[in-house]
Amino acid sequence: MADSSFDIVSKIDRQEADNALQQARKEVEQRYDFKGTGASIEWSGESIVIKANSEDRVNAVLDVFQTKLIKRGISLKSLESGEPTASGKEYRLTSTLKEGISQENAKKIGKIIRDEGPKSVKSQIQGDELRVQSKNRDDLQEVIRLLKAADLDVDLQFINYR
Repeated sequence: MADSSFDIVSKIDRQEADNALQQARKEVEQRYDFKGTGASIEWSGESIVIKANSEDRVNAVLDVFQTKLIKRGISLKSLESGEPTASGKEYRLTSTLKEGISQENAKKIGKIIRDEGPKSVKSQIQGDELRVQSKNRDDLQEVIRLLKAADLDVDLQFINYR
């Protein structure tokens, strides 16, 4: 019997992220507490730029955006935000959405699979994803359960299960 396998990836749905940003923009434009503060949120290339007239307002807009991401099914582990910086009369905050598994996180995941997973399971790093193989499908299910329970700072999806 051939080996069963699945891939571990970290991807976000760009359309859902864009929808969350549009919803956050509408809410910021309509909410009373943001009137006259110059608060805005928009794409700037691959990053998201949040602007407002105070540090608290910038953080409030970020909170609105995070809420919209959660409602759209995007994990906050994939959102990387900096600190608000003063730029003239306004404050700016730049955030990015992370995709792919970094080499160090891939090594951590591989170590977890080796140390705590079933012995028949093999994992290998392929670019920004991991392939996990085993002859026994139950062992693969055990690895998925193990990784879901692990507290990693990466949003993981399990695809191509065969």
